[in-house]
Amino acid sequence: MAQKNVKAPFLPVAPVEYDARFVDQLTNILRLYFNQLDNAGPIAAATQRVNGEIVAGLSFIQPDPANPNTFTVSLPTQADLSNLRVGDIYYDTSAGNVLKVKV
Repeated sequence: MAQKNVKAPFLPVAPVEYDARFVDQLTNILRLYFNQLDNAGPIAAATQRVNGEIVAGLSFIQPDPANPNTFTVSLPTQADLSNLRVGDIYYDTSAGNVLKVKV
């Protein structure tokens, strides 16, 4: 799952003649950009317990930036299915909030 807040990098204008340093810089910029896209980002996954009992085996939640006391599910939903890779997990809200794996 790629980060949604990644901005495309500024790509430098190529010189008239071949320059190995330019190509090295360009591939480095692209490598860093693709690494940002591949990075899943800050996601917390933990087992939740209440009075010693397991409430949720895995919890994928993040604090809501607008309201720090509120947490939101940070998983993609079935609406994002076409953007997911095989093996990615998603939250199927159409099937009664079920955690699924894209096959």
